[in-house]
Amino acid sequence: MIKFAAGYGRLNFLILKELFQPPFYPRLLVDQIFQIGNKSFLLVVVTGLATGSVMALQFGAGLQKFGGTMYVPKLVSLAVLREMGPVFTSLLVAGRVGSGIAAEVASMNVTQQIDAIRALGTSPIKKIVIPRVLGCIIALPILTLFANYIGLFGAMVISDYTLNIHPSFFVAKVAETLRTSDLTTGMFKTFVFALFMSIAACWKGLTTEGGTRGVGETTTWVVVASSIFIMISDFFLTKLFIATVYKY
Repeated sequence: MIKFAAGYGRLNFLILKELFQPPFYPRLLVDQIFQIGNKSFLLVVVTGLATGSVMALQFGAGLQKFGGTMYVPKLVSLAVLREMGPVFTSLLVAGRVGSGIAAEVASMNVTQQIDAIRALGTSPIKKIVIPRVLGCIIALPILTLFANYIGLFGAMVISDYTLNIHPSFFVAKVAETLRTSDLTTGMFKTFVFALFMSIAACWKGLTTEGGTRGVGETTTWVVVASSIFIMISDFFLTKLFIATVYKY
């Protein structure tokens, strides 16, 4: 843990140090945004649709016994925007993108491509780490935004067919319930998750040893560490927002 904390902090310092220094590589950044965002879109759509639909079913089944089905749109919209959308999307991206970044950087490290980049006078931080970190920070909130609205759409469809809640009533209750802070706090969570996930993946990849076996261990470590961080940090961020931002 001490080794990780020291290495993670040092990599953060190097990123901040070189972020605004030329040369810049905008094409690498655009490519990473495409790799992270576009290729994860279908997975996020399916997950968001399933999440919203299941939550509508669960809330509807529970509240129907007490005649409270009219509260389903409020409960689902708050749960999706504040928690389910950001957390589920980040966990999926950690599994797909975090592991991919770690495996790619680790493979470059064990095959001495990182040393070749340094020998050519180019900083591996600028060419490898920064595009991946920025790409993850940009793409993950956008993916979460799509997941939120697709989740609400799934909940609206299920509410219409199983709970007899008309779509116009569902939309009106969602608009009445949600505030800008509900969306922005969820987006802030994804920023924190993306920052940790991408930097941790790059750090572990750059310090990988042991050939192909080390690459496999690095990939597993990044997925596990990112998932644990997302769940724990989500609790503390939610507690902070409840005390300062959220209104019930």
